Amino acid sequence: MVKTSLEHKTAPMIRSAITGVALVLIIVIIGTMGYMIIEKLTPLDALYMTVITMATVGFREVADFHEAGKLFTIFLIIGSFGIFGYVVTMVTRFVVDGVFTHYFKDSKVKKKIDKLTDHVILCGFGRNGKQAAADLTDHNNEFLVVEKDPDVVEYLRRSTEYLYIEGDATHEEILELANIENARALITTLPVDADNLFVVLTAKQMRPDILIISRASDDNSDVKLKRAGASNVIMPDKIGGTRMARLVVDPDVVEFVDTVLMEPSGVRIKELSCKDMADCFTNKTISELDIHNRTGANIIGLKNKSKQYIINPPASTKLSPDDQLFVIGTTEEITNLRELIRKGH
Repeated sequence: MVKTSLEHKTAPMIRSAITGVALVLIIVIIGTMGYMIIEKLTPLDALYMTVITMATVGFREVADFHEAGKLFTIFLIIGSFGIFGYVVTMVTRFVVDGVFTHYFKDSKVKKKIDKLTDHVILCGFGRNGKQAAADLTDHNNEFLVVEKDPDVVEYLRRSTEYLYIEGDATHEEILELANIENARALITTLPVDADNLFVVLTAKQMRPDILIISRASDDNSDVKLKRAGASNVIMPDKIGGTRMARLVVDPDVVEFVDTVLMEPSGVRIKELSCKDMADCFTNKTISELDIHNRTGANIIGLKNKSKQYIINPPASTKLSPDDQLFVIGTTEEITNLRELIRKGH
């Protein structure tokens, strides 16, 4: 089982806590037995003397001690000081390192992750990962971050409300913790292409049907990642260069598309599945459905059963449950269209 760094840090401290408690119990037993044997005290009186001696509260002794009893008390006090010093040091480390706080927060996060369904697993929280997380948040998609850098995990823990797992996403155990069985998609944005390749291979082996989006840096890596099972491969450097060129050639087009795609509110482009289409709409044409007048949204594209894309489909195009529609409109208009397709009214 792969352990996170917090677990590695917590385990020895928990062992230290158990050791400290055990030492306190041992010295209580030794003190009680010692007073019973040396001073012939009753078990309750012996326990009472042991506790007030260890606590150094200064209460009166239950009886006048002999020299042996006094020497035993001196050694009991010295031993108690050492044990209490050890316990106080351990507790201080727990508080200063924030292990208690981190442990409880991580446990709370784990419970939330176990309940996730249809979520996105985001591997890596670098520049690309942060942007992906922000966009997923803007579009109200549930997701969790898998990150192995302890400093980045500490940032996630203290400064964000994101769900997170500390660990290496190339390991099956970590993806199991990320609840990959119930996930909708996986995005891997690790800076090294080889690591992304391992993540894709591991995830695809565990969930052959999962949607995987991978980052790539080298020109030949995209082919390897797709062969490994990535559904799409994004190359930030190429996209950045293309975007800069488009800003020179068609600046207004780029600004328009950014406004539509990036703004969390207002007009948006969304994809709608026709698999739940009402029977009365099957094989009806776009013009017969009168979509724009009834919902306000517009169909700007279509992907048919053969995975072919039709840009700006003509009004005579017949729709079927196998189609995927690409529509533009406000959130309300798109919601109206989704309901129209599903209910038929």
